[in-house]
Amino acid sequence: MAQLENQILETLKPLIDANTGKSYVAAKNVKNLKCGDAEISLDVVLAYPARSQFDAVRQQFEAALAPLAEGRAIKIAVSAQIVSHSAQRGVPLLPGVKNVIAVASGKGGVGKSTTAANLALALADEGARVGLLDADIYGPSQPLMMGLQGQRPETADGKLTPLSNHGIQTMSIGYLVDADQAMVWRGPMVSQALQQLLNDTRWDDLDYLVIDMPPGTGDVQLTLSQKVPVTGALIVTTPQDIALLDARKGVTMFQKVGVPILGLVENMAIHVCSNCGHAEHIFGEGGAAKMAQDFGVELLGSLPLDLAIRQAVDEGKPAWRPIRPASRPNCTAPSPAASR
Repeated sequence: MAQLENQILETLKPLIDANTGKSYVAAKNVKNLKCGDAEISLDVVLAYPARSQFDAVRQQFEAALAPLAEGRAIKIAVSAQIVSHSAQRGVPLLPGVKNVIAVASGKGGVGKSTTAANLALALADEGARVGLLDADIYGPSQPLMMGLQGQRPETADGKLTPLSNHGIQTMSIGYLVDADQAMVWRGPMVSQALQQLLNDTRWDDLDYLVIDMPPGTGDVQLTLSQKVPVTGALIVTTPQDIALLDARKGVTMFQKVGVPILGLVENMAIHVCSNCGHAEHIFGEGGAAKMAQDFGVELLGSLPLDLAIRQAVDEGKPAWRPIRPASRPNCTAPSPAASR
């Protein structure tokens, strides 16, 4: 049987994980290979959430092994075991958190918070345990988007217990103050409050903590980048030149503090009229693609300006899959970014 096992591994070497670009065998995703008289079985263990792709991976392996089966049953078990990725050196890890993803923009009003909420939901939908931290002290929006406005977190042993909805653990300054209360604080106070939210929250075994960063590249953003173990940053922009100008500054800031850029997300890329179906690029076209090329980063996707998305987040029921397929020119699952 040892000869058959070696033959199977050689047969599987050409199979490439589309999300990582690496061989499953080389990446050591293939485990527990067993060959018997009646059955060939193995496990495929991915290092990122991809529940929606399990069937396709299973079929890929079954097709490759079929010529070697010789009447044996083929059993392929596909699962995910999410691992921690390296963060900045010298920054202590957050208890209960494997990976931190910062969702940032150089400019406000580009849909960063909506993107962060839907990214968190998409990761959870793919099987990950996910938390969402609203780091915008001056304008917290996640309580409304997550359908938790007006609720208060409980405290136990000096730690805040995150509120949960839609399968997401969330924390925000908006849970601790009245909705209409203005936070008239200077930068150092804001930075201290954010660090307390991070360190004084009892995150429960998260694979990913998505941080909805405040807009801009000032003191608050710098503090978060230097004192939070950020695995990678996602930059949100629109195709408009004024948004791209500030987004470029955001990329530069993360590069200076050693935070990897996972990629760009182009929001409000296209609008499709709900009455006639006419599509137009209200804020311009191709700007994010050019910016991605200039910085050598990936354009992960382009999201539409869609009424259904706006209604969903305003009602506290965000749904990461756009309603009308015609309105999503390039909208993909989060597995490619998470696999990095």
